[in-house]
Amino acid sequence: MALLRVIFDIAVVVIVLCLIGSVTLIGPVRLRELQVELRDRAREAAPAVGILLCVLILNALVRDATQELSWLIGWNITPLIRDIEGGFVIFIQSFATPFLTAYFSYIYVFGYVFLLVFPFIAYAALSDQDHLKSLLIAYTLNYGLGLICYIIFIAYGPRNSFDSGEVESLLYTVYPQFQFLTSTVNVNTNVFPSLHTSLSVTAALLAFHSRREYPIWFWLSIILATSVVISTMYLGIHWFLDVIAGTILAVVSVELGRRYVKYGSFRDSSSESQLSWPWS
Repeated sequence: MALLRVIFDIAVVVIVLCLIGSVTLIGPVRLRELQVELRDRAREAAPAVGILLCVLILNALVRDATQELSWLIGWNITPLIRDIEGGFVIFIQSFATPFLTAYFSYIYVFGYVFLLVFPFIAYAALSDQDHLKSLLIAYTLNYGLGLICYIIFIAYGPRNSFDSGEVESLLYTVYPQFQFLTSTVNVNTNVFPSLHTSLSVTAALLAFHSRREYPIWFWLSIILATSVVISTMYLGIHWFLDVIAGTILAVVSVELGRRYVKYGSFRDSSSESQLSWPWS
């Protein structure tokens, strides 16, 4: 019952934010066009949507099995990460205040979901569906490649690696109800890379490519993505190296997603073999 309440609260907040964003950022003209052409645009995006749904369902079904497989063949890199980073997360938490904890907790849950969901509406409202298809493929790659990384690398987050009192689980101490959600969708050893980081940076990178269509959304996505990235460390959930790995995963996913939409494959089929990075 508590889990359903948390999901309901998140759904209500995100729906309200998406409605506000649709009116202020997308605009009535594009929304009317979307209403008229919804069936055709949905048909065009259907293959990419189907693949993403399959990967998400697969992730949910094999979560326990992959954890067992990871302990059989994976590499526990937690000590290595801790040796490299030391007390970086402890340093970040030294700036903790009630306001920052409330801000980053809400960003980690509500802001993150909004950042990932709103682009579906925004890009579906464009006549050119390339942005939407790039988003779908990039998200799929994030989850697919992330799953592989979670099998190869065993890593506990800072809150599960330091002695009690050194790193606090600030998300749960202030908002314990969020634990019902995170314990359902997350595994303690699945922190490298940070999918919160990779998916947030993915949304921000794609917002950069659509900045001509949605200039305000680009800057808003930068603020949200940056806040999400910081929140993962501030709340004691991820290491800085998790964030770096998540950022690399985002760059790779966006590049491959845009390349596939443009060329029909993950390789550049043009005469130029030079790599086109997501920020170019």
